[in-house]
Amino acid sequence: MTRTTSRNLKSIGLWICGILVLSLSAFFVFAPGIVENTRNKIAVKDLPEISGEAAKLHSKLQIADMHADTLMWNRSLLKSSSRGHVDLPRLEKGNVALQVFSSVSKSPVGQNYDSNSAGSDNITLLAIAQLQPPRTWFSLLERSRYHAWKLRDDAAKSNGTLRAITNVAELEQLFKDRASGRQVTGGLFSVEGLQNLEGNIENVDVLFNDGMRMAGFTHFFDNDVAGSKHGVEKAGLTEFGEAAIRRMEALGVVLDLAHSSDETFNDAMKIVTKPVVFSHGGVKATCAVNRNLSDEQIRAVAGTGGVVGIGYWDAAICTLDVDSVVDAMEHVIKVAGIEHVGLGSDFDGATTVSWDASQLAVITQELMNRGYSDTDIGAIMGGNTLRVLREVLPAN
Repeated sequence: MTRTTSRNLKSIGLWICGILVLSLSAFFVFAPGIVENTRNKIAVKDLPEISGEAAKLHSKLQIADMHADTLMWNRSLLKSSSRGHVDLPRLEKGNVALQVFSSVSKSPVGQNYDSNSAGSDNITLLAIAQLQPPRTWFSLLERSRYHAWKLRDDAAKSNGTLRAITNVAELEQLFKDRASGRQVTGGLFSVEGLQNLEGNIENVDVLFNDGMRMAGFTHFFDNDVAGSKHGVEKAGLTEFGEAAIRRMEALGVVLDLAHSSDETFNDAMKIVTKPVVFSHGGVKATCAVNRNLSDEQIRAVAGTGGVVGIGYWDAAICTLDVDSVVDAMEHVIKVAGIEHVGLGSDFDGATTVSWDASQLAVITQELMNRGYSDTDIGAIMGGNTLRVLREVLPAN
């Protein structure tokens, strides 16, 4: 081989390496956004016009939403985005006072509402593609801890406009400051499925110290805490699950029954001592999807003093319009009373909805159209959820 040929081959090799590096860089830069755009969509709908009266009322409400999965995606909460459904500018425009941000630590391949095994995981690939810290690639605990850090980090960078809420004192200060005219929004950290405990009860305290103040037992598969509505066995609470409940109640974590199997739901109701929530979903009476609540389950949640959060996507309400959201709300009211219904959007949860966080006044408008009083609308849009948080969260 001549020196010229050797230099040419070396140049070709460097060129090929350069192309590979650029290709990989482009993948890591653009792929996460492309994935999110295919998963979190807004359906093209003609939304109801918001009257001046409804806009005025909406601007005075203390709005709280119990579930959004925004922390899963590779974008800052602080920046306005064309992707997904939630960021701080949209929360501010929608007058949301408190948003619960959930950590999705695992999601099965081929996810469906009927039956999923725990043997596969989409979130590992997402974590790697988004260049999250390597510790999050193969640890569900570290994945949730990273999501908790993202919320705290964005709050620290927000110049006080976003606050991570961990206790009642912080919650009250949030509303005191909002009442004085300050533009400030609260974020509360939740986890979706306790598979992230990795079988160790001490990890309840680890996640609590990271900010966890709401926790769903399961997601789309059975875990070592409890059976899922969408799992294979769909069994109830394990001994480990019972221990986790007792520890979370002692610490001041709101228990979330969304995605829980019927057996898990029933087992939990036998031992809980504080209000629980069904953070996001619907009711079978208006949308007969298996993840939604029966009338008996609605009454059980209400019996603890808890709240049912109504979502805005097809599996929760079947038809993507505000009428269907309020129809589900009205059924909860009929079965359990006005004190036990709230918002549970499932924004950014790989869902298609008809509005984003900036457009929540459509719900206020529909509630007004149906004759609800300002007081009742305030309860539905956030007051009921805030009552539960005040009852369960640590004082300070």
